[in-house]
Amino acid sequence: MAVDRVLLAAPRGFCAGVEMAIKALAWMVRVFEPPVYCFHEIVHNQLVVDRFRQLGVVFVDDVAQVPEGAPLMLSAHGSAPEVVAAARARVGGFVVDAVCPLVTKVHHEVKVRAGKGYSIVYVGHEGHDEAVGTMAVAPSSIHLVESEADVDAMPDPGGPVALLAQTTLSHHDWSDVLAATRKRFPELWMPSRSDLCFATTNRQSALTEIARTADAIVVIGSANSSNTVALAKVARAAGCERVYRVNRAEELPGDLTGVVGVTAGASAPEELVRAVIDRLAPEHGVELVSVTDEDEYFPPPRELRELMNALDMVVSVTLGGAAPAHSPFVDDRVVAASDVLDALAT
Repeated sequence: MAVDRVLLAAPRGFCAGVEMAIKALAWMVRVFEPPVYCFHEIVHNQLVVDRFRQLGVVFVDDVAQVPEGAPLMLSAHGSAPEVVAAARARVGGFVVDAVCPLVTKVHHEVKVRAGKGYSIVYVGHEGHDEAVGTMAVAPSSIHLVESEADVDAMPDPGGPVALLAQTTLSHHDWSDVLAATRKRFPELWMPSRSDLCFATTNRQSALTEIARTADAIVVIGSANSSNTVALAKVARAAGCERVYRVNRAEELPGDLTGVVGVTAGASAPEELVRAVIDRLAPEHGVELVSVTDEDEYFPPPRELRELMNALDMVVSVTLGGAAPAHSPFVDDRVVAASDVLDALAT
Protein backbone atom coordinates (compact mmCIF):
# COMPACT_ATOMS: atom_id res chain seq x y z
CA MET A 1 0.00 0.00 0.00
CA ALA A 2 1.06 3.59 -0.63
CA VAL A 3 -1.31 5.57 1.57
CA ASP A 4 -0.42 9.24 1.77
CA ARG A 5 -2.70 10.34 4.59
CA VAL A 6 -5.57 9.06 6.74
CA LEU A 7 -8.61 11.21 7.48
CA LEU A 8 -9.99 9.89 10.77
CA ALA A 9 -13.64 10.63 11.48
CA ALA A 10 -14.81 11.94 14.84
CA PRO A 11 -17.09 10.88 16.35
CA ARG A 12 -16.60 7.21 15.48
CA GLY A 13 -16.88 3.88 17.28
CA PHE A 14 -18.70 3.22 20.52
CA CYS A 15 -21.87 5.22 21.22
CA ALA A 16 -23.21 5.86 24.73
CA GLY A 17 -25.54 2.84 24.59
CA VAL A 18 -22.74 0.48 23.57
CA GLU A 19 -20.45 1.99 26.23
CA MET A 20 -23.09 1.25 28.85
CA ALA A 21 -23.81 -2.31 27.68
CA ILE A 22 -20.18 -3.43 27.35
CA LYS A 23 -19.19 -2.07 30.75
CA ALA A 24 -22.27 -3.66 32.30
CA LEU A 25 -21.44 -7.10 30.92
CA ALA A 26 -17.80 -6.69 31.96
CA TRP A 27 -18.92 -6.02 35.53
CA MET A 28 -21.13 -9.12 35.47
CA VAL A 29 -18.15 -11.19 34.31
CA ARG A 30 -16.12 -9.85 37.26
CA VAL A 31 -18.83 -10.40 39.85
CA PHE A 32 -20.30 -13.78 38.90
CA GLU A 33 -18.67 -17.14 38.37
CA PRO A 34 -18.95 -18.25 34.72
CA PRO A 35 -20.97 -18.94 32.80
CA VAL A 36 -22.77 -15.60 32.50
CA TYR A 37 -25.55 -15.65 29.92
CA CYS A 38 -26.56 -12.97 27.44
CA PHE A 39 -29.73 -12.91 25.34
CA HIS A 40 -28.51 -12.20 21.80
CA GLU A 41 -25.14 -10.63 21.06
CA ILE A 42 -24.51 -7.83 23.56
CA VAL A 43 -23.65 -5.62 20.56
CA HIS A 44 -23.14 -6.46 16.90
CA ASN A 45 -19.36 -6.76 16.75
CA GLN A 46 -17.48 -10.03 16.40
CA LEU A 47 -14.38 -9.00 18.36
CA VAL A 48 -16.50 -7.86 21.31
CA VAL A 49 -18.61 -11.02 21.27
CA ASP A 50 -15.59 -13.33 20.95
CA ARG A 51 -13.77 -11.61 23.82
CA PHE A 52 -16.72 -12.10 26.13
CA ARG A 53 -17.07 -15.72 24.99
CA GLN A 54 -13.46 -16.32 26.02
CA LEU A 55 -14.39 -15.06 29.51
CA GLY A 56 -17.26 -17.49 29.89
CA VAL A 57 -20.22 -15.53 28.50
CA VAL A 58 -22.74 -17.73 26.68
CA PHE A 59 -24.90 -15.98 24.08
CA VAL A 60 -28.35 -17.50 23.58
CA ASP A 61 -31.34 -16.82 21.33
CA ASP A 62 -33.93 -18.09 23.83
CA VAL A 63 -34.03 -17.39 27.56
CA ALA A 64 -35.28 -20.97 28.01
CA GLN A 65 -31.67 -21.99 27.29
CA VAL A 66 -30.53 -20.23 30.48
CA PRO A 67 -30.33 -22.49 33.56
CA GLU A 68 -32.34 -21.48 36.61
CA GLY A 69 -30.27 -19.29 38.92
CA ALA A 70 -27.73 -18.27 36.28
CA PRO A 71 -26.98 -14.55 35.74
CA LEU A 72 -28.47 -13.16 32.55
CA MET A 73 -28.09 -9.94 30.58
CA LEU A 74 -30.49 -8.73 27.90
CA SER A 75 -28.75 -7.06 24.96
CA ALA A 76 -28.50 -3.37 24.08
CA HIS A 77 -30.83 -3.75 21.09
CA GLY A 78 -33.92 -4.21 23.26
CA SER A 79 -36.00 -7.31 23.87
CA ALA A 80 -39.63 -8.20 23.32
CA PRO A 81 -41.84 -7.70 26.42
CA GLU A 82 -42.46 -11.44 26.67
CA VAL A 83 -38.70 -12.10 26.63
CA VAL A 84 -38.14 -9.63 29.48
CA ALA A 85 -41.02 -11.19 31.45
CA ALA A 86 -39.70 -14.73 30.89
CA ALA A 87 -36.21 -13.66 31.98
CA ARG A 88 -37.47 -12.11 35.20
CA ALA A 89 -39.72 -15.10 35.95
CA ARG A 90 -36.76 -17.47 36.18
CA VAL A 91 -36.05 -18.81 39.66
CA GLY A 92 -33.10 -17.29 41.50
CA GLY A 93 -31.46 -15.66 38.49
CA PHE A 94 -29.98 -12.15 38.47
CA VAL A 95 -31.23 -10.30 35.36
CA VAL A 96 -29.83 -7.08 33.89
CA ASP A 97 -31.63 -5.37 31.02
CA ALA A 98 -28.93 -3.45 29.10
CA VAL A 99 -31.34 -1.98 26.51
CA CYS A 100 -30.21 1.35 25.09
CA PRO A 101 -32.38 4.18 26.49
CA LEU A 102 -33.01 5.43 22.95
CA VAL A 103 -34.53 2.07 22.04
CA THR A 104 -36.60 2.19 25.23
CA LYS A 105 -37.95 5.54 24.03
CA VAL A 106 -39.17 3.95 20.78
CA HIS A 107 -40.74 1.02 22.69
CA HIS A 108 -42.62 3.55 24.82
CA GLU A 109 -43.81 5.45 21.74
CA VAL A 110 -45.09 2.21 20.18
CA LYS A 111 -46.98 1.28 23.34
CA VAL A 112 -48.57 4.73 23.74
CA ARG A 113 -49.56 5.15 20.08
CA ALA A 114 -50.97 1.62 19.84
CA GLY A 115 -52.95 2.26 23.02
CA LYS A 116 -54.49 5.33 21.39
CA GLY A 117 -55.63 3.37 18.35
CA TYR A 118 -52.90 4.33 15.92
CA SER A 119 -51.57 2.09 13.17
CA ILE A 120 -47.78 2.35 13.35
CA VAL A 121 -45.53 2.46 10.32
CA TYR A 122 -42.16 1.26 11.60
CA VAL A 123 -39.13 1.84 9.39
CA GLY A 124 -36.59 -0.88 10.09
CA HIS A 125 -34.70 -3.90 8.83
CA GLU A 126 -36.48 -7.26 8.78
CA GLY A 127 -34.93 -9.65 11.32
CA HIS A 128 -32.71 -7.08 13.05
CA ASP A 129 -32.73 -7.60 16.84
CA GLU A 130 -33.90 -4.05 17.51
CA ALA A 131 -36.74 -4.29 14.99
CA VAL A 132 -37.87 -7.68 16.31
CA GLY A 133 -37.99 -6.40 19.89
CA THR A 134 -39.78 -3.16 18.97
CA MET A 135 -42.45 -4.80 16.82
CA ALA A 136 -43.23 -7.26 19.61
CA VAL A 137 -44.41 -4.36 21.81
CA ALA A 138 -47.64 -4.05 19.77
CA PRO A 139 -47.56 -6.69 17.00
CA SER A 140 -51.16 -6.19 15.86
CA SER A 141 -50.72 -2.43 15.41
CA ILE A 142 -47.34 -2.17 13.71
CA HIS A 143 -46.25 -2.54 10.07
CA LEU A 144 -42.58 -2.97 9.16
CA VAL A 145 -41.47 -1.09 6.05
CA GLU A 146 -38.03 -0.78 4.46
CA SER A 147 -38.80 1.12 1.26
CA GLU A 148 -41.23 3.48 -0.44
CA ALA A 149 -42.74 0.47 -2.20
CA ASP A 150 -43.51 -1.12 1.17
CA VAL A 151 -45.39 2.03 2.21
CA ASP A 152 -47.43 2.01 -1.01
CA ALA A 153 -48.27 -1.68 -0.53
CA MET A 154 -49.63 -1.25 3.01
CA PRO A 155 -53.36 -1.92 3.47
CA ASP A 156 -55.48 1.09 4.37
CA PRO A 157 -55.34 1.25 8.20
CA GLY A 158 -58.70 3.05 8.42
CA GLY A 159 -57.56 5.27 11.28
CA PRO A 160 -54.73 7.52 12.54
CA VAL A 161 -51.15 6.63 11.52
CA ALA A 162 -47.87 7.13 13.39
CA LEU A 163 -44.35 6.84 11.99
CA LEU A 164 -41.49 5.45 14.09
CA ALA A 165 -38.04 4.11 13.20
CA GLN A 166 -35.21 1.78 14.09
CA THR A 167 -32.64 4.00 15.77
CA THR A 168 -29.65 2.93 13.65
CA LEU A 169 -30.98 3.83 10.20
CA SER A 170 -29.11 6.13 7.83
CA HIS A 171 -30.78 9.44 7.00
CA HIS A 172 -31.03 8.28 3.39
CA ASP A 173 -32.95 5.14 4.39
CA TRP A 174 -35.19 7.20 6.64
CA SER A 175 -35.87 10.28 4.52
CA ASP A 176 -37.18 8.47 1.43
CA VAL A 177 -39.63 6.38 3.45
CA LEU A 178 -40.63 9.43 5.49
CA ALA A 179 -41.53 11.34 2.32
CA ALA A 180 -43.56 8.42 0.96
CA THR A 181 -45.43 7.96 4.25
CA ARG A 182 -46.24 11.66 4.54
CA LYS A 183 -47.53 11.66 0.98
CA ARG A 184 -49.85 8.74 1.62
CA PHE A 185 -50.91 9.77 5.14
CA PRO A 186 -50.94 13.60 5.33
CA GLU A 187 -52.17 13.59 8.96
CA LEU A 188 -49.21 11.45 10.02
CA TRP A 189 -48.12 11.62 13.68
CA MET A 190 -44.40 11.70 14.45
CA PRO A 191 -42.50 12.19 17.72
CA SER A 192 -41.21 15.71 18.37
CA ARG A 193 -37.69 14.32 18.67
CA SER A 194 -36.36 12.03 15.93
CA ASP A 195 -36.06 8.33 16.70
CA LEU A 196 -32.74 8.19 14.84
CA CYS A 197 -29.88 7.81 17.29
CA PHE A 198 -27.86 11.01 17.77
CA ALA A 199 -24.66 8.94 17.66
CA THR A 200 -25.64 7.37 14.33
CA THR A 201 -26.37 10.84 12.95
CA ASN A 202 -23.06 12.23 14.22
CA ARG A 203 -21.04 9.38 12.73
CA GLN A 204 -22.75 9.78 9.38
CA SER A 205 -22.09 13.54 9.39
CA ALA A 206 -18.39 13.07 10.14
CA LEU A 207 -18.08 10.44 7.44
CA THR A 208 -19.82 12.64 4.86
CA GLU A 209 -17.26 15.34 5.62
CA ILE A 210 -14.30 13.09 4.77
CA ALA A 211 -15.94 11.08 1.96
CA ARG A 212 -16.04 14.15 -0.28
CA THR A 213 -12.24 14.31 -0.54
CA ALA A 214 -10.99 10.79 0.25
CA ASP A 215 -9.82 8.41 -2.47
CA ALA A 216 -11.20 5.50 -0.45
CA ILE A 217 -13.21 4.96 2.72
CA VAL A 218 -12.74 2.20 5.28
CA VAL A 219 -15.71 1.50 7.57
CA ILE A 220 -14.83 -0.75 10.50
CA GLY A 221 -17.58 -2.97 11.87
CA SER A 222 -19.51 -6.20 11.47
CA ALA A 223 -21.88 -7.05 8.63
CA ASN A 224 -24.80 -7.56 11.05
CA SER A 225 -24.34 -4.05 12.50
CA SER A 226 -27.07 -1.90 10.95
CA ASN A 227 -25.36 1.40 11.68
CA THR A 228 -22.09 0.11 10.18
CA VAL A 229 -23.83 -0.92 6.96
CA ALA A 230 -25.54 2.49 6.94
CA LEU A 231 -22.13 4.21 7.16
CA ALA A 232 -20.95 2.38 4.05
CA LYS A 233 -24.10 3.53 2.22
CA VAL A 234 -23.51 7.11 3.34
CA ALA A 235 -19.95 7.07 2.00
CA ARG A 236 -21.12 5.85 -1.40
CA ALA A 237 -23.94 8.40 -1.48
CA ALA A 238 -21.37 11.14 -0.78
CA GLY A 239 -19.56 10.20 -3.98
CA CYS A 240 -16.71 7.96 -2.83
CA GLU A 241 -16.30 5.10 -5.29
CA ARG A 242 -14.05 2.87 -3.18
CA VAL A 243 -15.77 1.96 0.08
CA TYR A 244 -14.72 -1.04 2.16
CA ARG A 245 -16.41 -2.45 5.24
CA VAL A 246 -13.95 -4.56 7.22
CA ASN A 247 -14.12 -6.52 10.46
CA ARG A 248 -10.41 -6.16 11.11
CA ALA A 249 -7.20 -4.78 9.61
CA GLU A 250 -6.33 -8.06 7.88
CA GLU A 251 -9.32 -7.60 5.55
CA LEU A 252 -8.01 -4.34 4.06
CA PRO A 253 -7.31 -4.48 0.31
CA GLY A 254 -3.62 -4.23 -0.51
CA ASP A 255 -3.89 -1.60 -3.24
CA LEU A 256 -5.12 1.42 -1.26
CA THR A 257 -3.37 4.65 -2.19
CA GLY A 258 -3.67 8.39 -1.68
CA VAL A 259 -6.00 9.74 1.01
CA VAL A 260 -7.99 7.14 2.93
CA GLY A 261 -10.90 8.00 5.23
CA VAL A 262 -11.45 5.80 8.28
CA THR A 263 -14.46 5.50 10.56
CA ALA A 264 -16.01 2.84 12.78
CA GLY A 265 -19.56 1.74 13.50
CA ALA A 266 -21.08 2.34 16.92
CA SER A 267 -20.28 -1.22 18.03
CA ALA A 268 -16.63 -1.28 16.89
CA PRO A 269 -13.90 -0.89 19.54
CA GLU A 270 -11.05 1.60 19.19
CA GLU A 271 -8.42 -1.15 19.10
CA LEU A 272 -9.72 -2.12 15.64
CA VAL A 273 -9.28 1.50 14.51
CA ARG A 274 -5.68 1.52 15.78
CA ALA A 275 -4.94 -1.72 13.99
CA VAL A 276 -6.38 -0.44 10.70
CA ILE A 277 -4.32 2.77 10.86
CA ASP A 278 -1.17 0.79 11.69
CA ARG A 279 -1.73 -1.40 8.64
CA LEU A 280 -2.46 1.58 6.38
CA ALA A 281 0.78 3.20 7.65
CA PRO A 282 0.06 6.65 6.15
CA GLU A 283 3.25 8.39 5.03
CA HIS A 284 2.05 11.82 6.18
CA GLY A 285 0.16 10.73 9.26
CA VAL A 286 -3.42 11.00 10.48
CA GLU A 287 -5.70 14.05 10.35
CA LEU A 288 -8.65 14.08 12.73
CA VAL A 289 -11.85 15.40 11.14
CA SER A 290 -14.32 16.29 13.88
CA VAL A 291 -17.87 17.57 13.43
CA THR A 292 -18.99 17.54 17.07
CA ASP A 293 -18.02 16.45 20.58
CA GLU A 294 -20.18 13.79 22.20
CA ASP A 295 -20.69 13.92 25.95
CA GLU A 296 -23.81 11.75 26.27
CA TYR A 297 -23.64 9.33 29.19
CA PHE A 298 -25.96 6.45 30.00
CA PRO A 299 -25.59 5.07 33.54
CA PRO A 300 -25.44 1.32 34.19
CA PRO A 301 -28.79 -0.50 34.16
CA ARG A 302 -30.80 -0.10 37.37
CA GLU A 303 -30.34 -3.72 38.46
CA LEU A 304 -26.58 -3.43 38.14
CA ARG A 305 -26.43 -0.09 39.97
CA GLU A 306 -28.23 -1.68 42.92
CA LEU A 307 -25.81 -4.63 42.91
CA MET A 308 -22.77 -2.35 42.62
CA ASN A 309 -23.93 -0.23 45.56
CA ALA A 310 -24.46 -3.32 47.70
CA LEU A 311 -21.05 -4.75 46.82
CA ASP A 312 -19.31 -1.42 47.41
CA MET A 313 -20.89 -1.33 50.87
CA VAL A 314 -19.61 -4.83 51.62
CA VAL A 315 -16.10 -3.90 50.43
CA SER A 316 -16.14 -0.69 52.44
CA VAL A 317 -17.22 -2.44 55.64
CA THR A 318 -14.72 -5.27 55.14
CA LEU A 319 -11.78 -2.93 54.50
CA GLY A 320 -12.84 -0.32 57.03
CA GLY A 321 -13.12 2.45 54.45
CA ALA A 322 -13.98 3.27 50.86
CA ALA A 323 -13.75 0.81 47.99
CA PRO A 324 -10.17 0.55 46.67
CA ALA A 325 -9.18 2.50 43.55
CA HIS A 326 -8.95 -0.68 41.52
CA SER A 327 -12.49 -1.73 42.42
CA PRO A 328 -14.64 -2.52 39.36
CA PHE A 329 -17.45 -0.60 41.07
CA VAL A 330 -15.98 2.91 40.90
CA ASP A 331 -17.83 5.63 38.95
CA ASP A 332 -17.92 4.32 35.39
CA ARG A 333 -18.00 7.83 33.92
CA VAL A 334 -14.20 7.81 34.17
CA VAL A 335 -13.80 4.43 32.48
CA ALA A 336 -14.10 4.00 28.71
CA ALA A 337 -15.56 0.76 27.35
CA SER A 338 -12.62 0.39 24.93
CA ASP A 339 -10.26 0.46 27.93
CA VAL A 340 -12.43 -2.13 29.67
CA LEU A 341 -12.20 -4.38 26.61
CA ASP A 342 -8.43 -3.91 26.43
CA ALA A 343 -8.16 -4.90 30.10
CA LEU A 344 -10.30 -8.01 29.54
CA ALA A 345 -7.83 -9.18 26.88
CA THR A 346 -4.91 -9.24 29.32
